[in-house]
Amino acid sequence: MIEYYRSVRGTLTHLEAYEAGCWVNVVTPTPDELTYLSQHHGVPMDYLLYSLDLDERPRFERDGEFILIVMQTSFAFGETGDAPFDTLPLGIIHTPAAIVTVSTAINPVIEEFKAGRIRSLSTVKRNRFTMQIFLRVAQRYLIDLKQINRQVDLIETKLETSTRNRELLGLLRYEKSLVYFKTALKANELMMERIRRDRVFEMYPDDHDLFEDVLIENLQAIEMTDIATTILVSMMGAFASVISNNVNAVVKVLTVATIMVAIPTWITGVFGMNVLLPVQERPWAFALIIGLCAVSSAGLLLWFRLKRWL
Repeated sequence: MIEYYRSVRGTLTHLEAYEAGCWVNVVTPTPDELTYLSQHHGVPMDYLLYSLDLDERPRFERDGEFILIVMQTSFAFGETGDAPFDTLPLGIIHTPAAIVTVSTAINPVIEEFKAGRIRSLSTVKRNRFTMQIFLRVAQRYLIDLKQINRQVDLIETKLETSTRNRELLGLLRYEKSLVYFKTALKANELMMERIRRDRVFEMYPDDHDLFEDVLIENLQAIEMTDIATTILVSMMGAFASVISNNVNAVVKVLTVATIMVAIPTWITGVFGMNVLLPVQERPWAFALIIGLCAVSSAGLLLWFRLKRWL
């Protein structure tokens, strides 16, 4: 899918066709669309393919008037994936007359731009537009980190009484997400630091301030990821012990119940033998046997309570 947008007085407007100074948004393009972009808009084919490579790491590359920037953005895969949250590459390509974004799926960051939630947006100012994408990508990590923390809190509530590994495995999946986030954020940081060091963009004073905000937000996301990972790892160790204790408590109750049933079973088994037994001719023999069973069970229960085994 190929979409064209242009900002008019700060408002993003959808276009029917390509215009100079527009923003070209490309999502899950077909081979024909890739060929069209390369032949009609002059976008290097390898730049497009790099942006669609799921294993592509954050980096930038310059070839004459064309600039390729690849960064990793957070993406919610849901409970069906190997990890609830992972990262997806987002390609940003500067051409002489336009800016092109390429992604393999509908990216939440790009959707926010399309929805007009970004203020002072100008598709003509490609450098500033790119830095605004940087900023929103870092902020999106923070939003998804808060979502991860909320889900971990819900699992924590279930773990307090759990005797299964299901909740613990759920925490492990979120730990994977945090590892993916940390790796992507560090790679994004290195890429942006290199862009600033090599002066890839021409920056005005306001652009310098915006770029500093980007680095601060990205650093905050890294620190939050570190904190969440540390807490999650400690929590997993603690709750592994909690699950073990819960299982032990269940086994202890079952063991006590088995012992309490064993004594009455032994008594009734003795009196059920086909031999002469004391008081078997008495009318109150049955009541006596039931009483012995009840007294023995109650005595065992009292003894377990005194020993604090229950």
